[in-house]
Amino acid sequence: MELTDWLLTSSERGNSATRLDTRRPDRAAWSRGNLVRPLIHGATYFRELLDAIRAQRAGDLLLFTDWRGDPDERLAGPGSEIGTVLCEAAERGVIVKGLVWRSHLDRFQFSEAENRHLGEEVEAAGGECLLDMRVRPGGSHHQKFVVLRHSDRPELDIAFVGGIDLCHNRHDDATHRGDPQSQPIAAAYGQHPPWHDIQLAIRGPAVGDIEAVFRERWEDPAPLTRSPLVRLRELAHREDTRADPLPPQAPDPQPCGTHTVQVLRTYPNRLLRGYEFAPDGERSIARGYRKALRRARALIYLEDQYLWSPHVVERFAEALTANTGLRLIAVIPSLPEQDGRLTLPMNLIGRIAALDRLRRAGGGRVAVYGLENHAGTPVYVHAKACVIDDVWASVGSDNINLRSWTHDSELSCAVLDERPDPREPRDPGGLGDGARSYARNLRLELSHEHLDTQAPRTSHAPDPLCDPTTAFDAFAASAAALDSWHAGDHRGPRPPGRLRTYRPPTLSRTATTLCTPLHRLLVDPDGRPLGLRRRNAY
Repeated sequence: MELTDWLLTSSERGNSATRLDTRRPDRAAWSRGNLVRPLIHGATYFRELLDAIRAQRAGDLLLFTDWRGDPDERLAGPGSEIGTVLCEAAERGVIVKGLVWRSHLDRFQFSEAENRHLGEEVEAAGGECLLDMRVRPGGSHHQKFVVLRHSDRPELDIAFVGGIDLCHNRHDDATHRGDPQSQPIAAAYGQHPPWHDIQLAIRGPAVGDIEAVFRERWEDPAPLTRSPLVRLRELAHREDTRADPLPPQAPDPQPCGTHTVQVLRTYPNRLLRGYEFAPDGERSIARGYRKALRRARALIYLEDQYLWSPHVVERFAEALTANTGLRLIAVIPSLPEQDGRLTLPMNLIGRIAALDRLRRAGGGRVAVYGLENHAGTPVYVHAKACVIDDVWASVGSDNINLRSWTHDSELSCAVLDERPDPREPRDPGGLGDGARSYARNLRLELSHEHLDTQAPRTSHAPDPLCDPTTAFDAFAASAAALDSWHAGDHRGPRPPGRLRTYRPPTLSRTATTLCTPLHRLLVDPDGRPLGLRRRNAY
């Protein structure tokens, strides 16, 4: 396997202003020798994050970014509220620095007040947390990561990257009973919405790359906002609007595993004055997907919150058309998170068009599912993960839509494992790359949960789901059994599994006409320069 067959070179990233691809002596656009562990579910991630932060000492460094931060969200039991944990770290002498999206006003169901309160708590304890509105109009900072560095114990250095915010709704586990500290979403998800999500725990040199991502944003000289009204609010609330200097970045942690990690990002093309580290924006997430999809031959396994942009799924459709043996499994929310008379069709329009394009390209080789818990409540799929041919795997904050690929700030990690997986089929794609242990194990762990089946006791024991066709058929059979049980008024024992066949609803012509422009303007905006839009390029 050649890394350049799957990963972007420095020139292919399309952003010569970033330090990511020049910070290593070999100028490689990725780091080797990492150990990456998927943390499935918020409860798993929160417990590990709590232990890691509490192990930090004076002089250590804690960096975090977030889309939303609720200071009262518990990482474990009482006393583990995220605001409390961060404040205790700052009071111990840990250098705590945070960048949280300022957000829009709470009256529009965003999180402006919560994010401000988290920053106030951290600042009062001696840390620093800035509310960052350096985005395109209508955009957000959607990156969700934490970097923990240790001044005299570099072997403990770790970064957490993925889709899990430090906020309400995220603290769920494999039972999917929901977070006791919940925020309401669409009524079908109930009082405590079940929540499916993924974060990565990364050790090794890639920790330095992720820290560099934080430092580029932290050291950006542009003001935190351009809005005069927001600046008045900053003055009224006496907010900290100037980033204090960070200590010099420590050397990268030593290699400790077999995983090559490429950090991929989205930054929009900001009007007037762009980011110093991405003057024309960066769309390496889109470019990374496009490159990896060109090698897809057997199975694309996708978990995504949205999957609703026809422009974006065109790359998946091209792969399905070019390779008649290629299959696609997608796990998405059964219903959007908003169910208002206007917001529901605004959210559905893009998904209906996107799935129609995929099915025209792949026909019966495209299978799309929602999830439910054992009580029959839909599970909100917030995960953002993709595995291609059990070789390339990506987990991050980005969704399959234009907003994530062009408009908001996003962070994802593509992982290639040096270790071939010894189980059959050893080379499902047939291109000589060979299945890789990390990617295959990630797909199998997710699949076994959704199917309610037990994985083999050892990671290299034979598993029938290794075969792409068997896995595709197993998902279809499980969903069909559960669909039939529901259609039969729940007669007899409930079949195992959590998969439900997703069938897109039909919208009226009036709803489609009224909501299509709103979808393009508000729900899934395009952050590319005009020339790239015209060519549908990234």
